[in-house]
Parts: sequence; C-alpha cells; structure tokens
Amino acid sequence: MDMLFFLEVSLAGLGSGGLYALAALAFVIVYKATRVVNIAIGEFLMLGAYIFYAFAAGMDWPIWLAIAGAVVASGVFGAVVERLTIRPMLGEAPISVFMITVGLASILVGAVELIWTADQRRLPEFMPRSPVMVGEAFVAPKVFYGFWVAVALALLVLAVFRYWRGGVALRATASDQGAAYAMGINVPRVFSLAWVAAGAIAAVSGVIVGAIGGISSSMGVFGLSVLVVVIVGGLDSVAGALVGGIFIGLLEAWAGAYMGGEYKLLATFIVLVVVLMVRPYGLFGTREIERL
Repeated sequence: MDMLFFLEVSLAGLGSGGLYALAALAFVIVYKATRVVNIAIGEFLMLGAYIFYAFAAGMDWPIWLAIAGAVVASGVFGAVVERLTIRPMLGEAPISVFMITVGLASILVGAVELIWTADQRRLPEFMPRSPVMVGEAFVAPKVFYGFWVAVALALLVLAVFRYWRGGVALRATASDQGAAYAMGINVPRVFSLAWVAAGAIAAVSGVIVGAIGGISSSMGVFGLSVLVVVIVGGLDSVAGALVGGIFIGLLEAWAGAYMGGEYKLLATFIVLVVVLMVRPYGLFGTREIERL
C-alpha cells in the first residue's frame, strides 16, 4: 500500500513537473536570446489562460479554435512587450530590465482583476474525464493528459529550434550576438521571435494549468516554482529546464505528501539554496552567467 501511494504521488509529481518544464522552456528561450530575466513568466501563463477563457466561455468559440486564438494572441502580446518595453532598454543595466518585468507582472494582475475580477473561475472542460490507471496506481486524468501535452509540445519546440531557420538564428544569437550580426542575422527580429515563442508556450501552459486547478489572478504564484526550476537547472539551459522541471515537480509532490502541503515551497527553496551554493550557475547552466 505504501509503495502504491508513493507511485501515485510520483506520477502526480511528474504531471506537475511536465508543466513546470514547459513553462521553464518559455523562460529559457527569452533568457538565451536576450539575457532578460522575465520575472513575469507566471503572469504570462495567467494571461494565456484568461484569453482562452474569454474565447471559449465568453465568445463560445470551439475549444480548438479558442486554444489556437489564445496561443496567437499571447504570442502577439509577447512581441508587443519586447518591442515597446524591452528593446528600448537594450544596453541598460540588467537590473533596470529586470524591474520592467516586475512591473509588467503587477500590471497584468491588475488588468486581469479589472476585466474578470479576482474571483476564481473554471475553464470549459475539454480533457477526457475517464479514470487513468498506471498499473494499480490512479492518476487524475487532467494531470495525465496535461503531462503528455506538455511533453509533446516541448519536443515540438526542441525540434523547431533545432531544424527551423528561425530556431537556428535564435541559437546563433544566443551563442554570440556579435557573430550573429556579422553573419547577417537580424538580431532584433530574433529577440522578437524569442518573446513570441515564450508568449505562445506560456499560453499553452496556462491553459493546461487552468484546466487542472482553475484560473484566478493569483496564478502568477506558479511562476515562483518555474523560477526555481530555471535557476536550479540553469538560466540558459534547455536541458536544465526540462530536467529541473521534472525534478522540482517530484520534489514538491513528495514534500506535500509526506510532510504537508505547507512544506512544498520550503523544500524547493532549500534545494535552490543548496544548488546555488554548490553550482551558482545551475546544474546545467553556463559558468559565466551573472545573477541578479
């Protein structure tokens, strides 16, 4: 029985970890391309979820069209944020750009509360509801299917940025902006592409997270765990985002099950402190990273 409980808790942790990894991927794409620490990643998730809610519940769009609309709208929002607030700050102190994202997070929360109020809302049901069994272990269907959607999208993103021309340009810019300019790459356009991709990925993450636990203006708290993931894994490491997401998801699940829900964040931040003491650049990060 104890082993079965452990398995069920671990499977739930894997489900959460997949969503953490997907959201962390959105964070890392922006950081790799622009060296901007986007503290508002949780609010980007929240915005994507609310846009989906507006399309699906407010306008009665078909679910697939509402998801596509939320992804496109969030990608456009990412481009607007980059063009109006981030690009003019290029060359300024990193802390200045960092504070812009802090302010952006507060603005997004305020905008959501003005439009939809702070009350929690449920997204329209679009995932299968039939129980999912892995051996003898039960897994909540939304967690199970959400995990596989996150895995599929993460693999798609990796493939796109590995083989697509825009992805190659992004990786080249992340490696050396000066060399990218010399090779004829439009670096500002790559910056915009990174924010578009981050906004779109965050929207999918937000829809899945919202489908599991509902949506509210406090969804940005999810971003705290995402920040732990990217710092533990390495701010500029895609592999670190994926591995760190799974690890933090499992850690939170184990801590919540065996110590109590109030210890979930405590456990993750203890791990964060230990990792930073041993490897200040993260488990997979580049050694030269400067941290705020």
